[in-house]
Amino acid sequence: MSDFPISISREAIAQLTKILARKGSEGTLIRLGVKGGGCSGLEYVLRLDDRRLPEDLETTVDGVTIVCDAKSATYLQGSTLVYTGNLIGGGFSFENPNAKRSCGCGTSFTPIDRG
Repeated sequence: MSDFPISISREAIAQLTKILARKGSEGTLIRLGVKGGGCSGLEYVLRLDDRRLPEDLETTVDGVTIVCDAKSATYLQGSTLVYTGNLIGGGFSFENPNAKRSCGCGTSFTPIDRG
């Protein structure tokens, strides 16, 4: 994953593998990114997808194909996608060094001003 902007923890890959196995569809990939919204300005995206876009960066980890569009990659560079099975606060989350501020639930963030 040397050129891919996001690291994926072992626990996250294990959970993504389970999700893809339940989906049971060949060619399904994981899309990571950001979009405008959320209570802090940008909202994280993690979803199943079946198509690649020309601007996508791509990696495969343990048979799981993960893509991220180039614009989102600038906000996620150096981040790690993690997964915890905790009953409270568990699930997927991004550890993002580019976040100046994150919302309480961890689904959105304010990027560091690089201007």
